[in-house]
Amino acid sequence: MRVISSNEEMSRACREAVKPIGLVPTMGALHAGHLSLVEQARADNLTVVVSIFVNPAQFGDQADLANYPRDMAGDLDLLRRHGVDLVYAPTVEEVYPPGFNTWVDVGPLAEKLEGIHRPGHFRGVATVVSKLFNVTRPNRAYFGQKDGQQTVVIQKLVKDLDMDVELVVMPTIREPDGLALSSRNVQLSPDQREAAPVLHRALCQAYEQWRDGERRGDTLRETARRVLQSEPRVDSIDYVSVADMTTLGEVERVEDRVMVSVAVQMGSVRLIDNIVLE
Repeated sequence: MRVISSNEEMSRACREAVKPIGLVPTMGALHAGHLSLVEQARADNLTVVVSIFVNPAQFGDQADLANYPRDMAGDLDLLRRHGVDLVYAPTVEEVYPPGFNTWVDVGPLAEKLEGIHRPGHFRGVATVVSKLFNVTRPNRAYFGQKDGQQTVVIQKLVKDLDMDVELVVMPTIREPDGLALSSRNVQLSPDQREAAPVLHRALCQAYEQWRDGERRGDTLRETARRVLQSEPRVDSIDYVSVADMTTLGEVERVEDRVMVSVAVQMGSVRLIDNIVLE
């Protein structure tokens, strides 16, 4: 396994690599959710590339950026054991050199849900993903449904800019109690960790209503919100959404595929989760 930090060397390695190439973009602090993407990429491609880059452009809160979990040595050990061929681990200066001033704006999709609470977040995501695709030229790129809005944004990015890459969205990996795996989970206190599965319970309640025939968006939203409100260790609810899978617009009635998503604050930790009704 080669670990590369420069754009030029990474581009050359990918040009010379056996095709097809599968790319798994990450910010490190790897867990079983990331590894499920790596395993799928390994099954689908002859060369597997994983990027590890904590992207400052998608953090509005500098304290959040500073506190984001990092474990490069542990990550590299995991990737080596999972048969990864190339790891791209650039510095901030390599990705955003002095004078960098070109950004990718995906429009209204970036202004909903997470975009309301994290202004500029998806501009940072879309820009760094575009750069990763340009450097590695993958045939396929792998993302988790856990970051549901991100997958919609990147699908729009690829479509609008005619990027020749197949996006593969993999199911959310969960703990036995339903909590979606996230690098941020290590920041939860034991008490918060005990309460955190309430997000999944809220989504499951909405799903069960939908399965039983309920199609009114407001009713599904209210059901999920009530479950979240029942947990006193949830300090605030940022949103409860039942949205169209293409536009992320809130739906009055569920007639097609929709994403039910929630975001809450527990102390200093922000948790998100979603399920797709289809």
